[in-house]
Amino acid sequence: MNTNRLEAFSDGVIAIIITIMVLEFKVPHGAELQDLLPLWPVFLSYLLSFVYVGIYWNNHHHMFHLVRSVNGSVLWANLNLLFWLSLLPFTTAWMGENHFAPMPMAVYCFDLLMCAVSSFLLTLAIFRHEGPASALQEVMGQSRKGALSLAGSAAAIPLALTGYPVLAGLLVVLVAGMWLLPDRRIEQAVGQYRA
Repeated sequence: MNTNRLEAFSDGVIAIIITIMVLEFKVPHGAELQDLLPLWPVFLSYLLSFVYVGIYWNNHHHMFHLVRSVNGSVLWANLNLLFWLSLLPFTTAWMGENHFAPMPMAVYCFDLLMCAVSSFLLTLAIFRHEGPASALQEVMGQSRKGALSLAGSAAAIPLALTGYPVLAGLLVVLVAGMWLLPDRRIEQAVGQYRA
């Protein structure tokens, strides 16, 4: 099977996830700028989650430019990733509404960890399906960014639970910052693959 339907479905789900997240903003009853101040935790949590969803969409987009075909395992692995991403609106809202309290922050970090694990499992499913001739495997190999993401998200959970939600938040911000730098290997490979 080609990748067209998987990519279109994933793009649609990701667009809905972003839409649901922004709907969590409750319009203040006042008309002054200071009436927006109580929304700062909701806005910060939305911003962080928007960046994460954008990172996953960007990586998914690039990754599937190097994938020739998919099978049932790849489809299920992709659905697993979309499941964990689809929980981000809930975990984001809970974290923002509770001003980054330890338990909501830990649940948010757990969701981010499961997104990272699911992305890793999707990559493995693609590697298995395409075999040694996989263009994606040739380009990615062992991803240090992926391992650091898993470690960072996993470390953020106990930090949040032990009363350091701000440190947990800083850790997930650092992980996101690491992914904002594009992987030139994939972009170069996409250019060669499309040529």
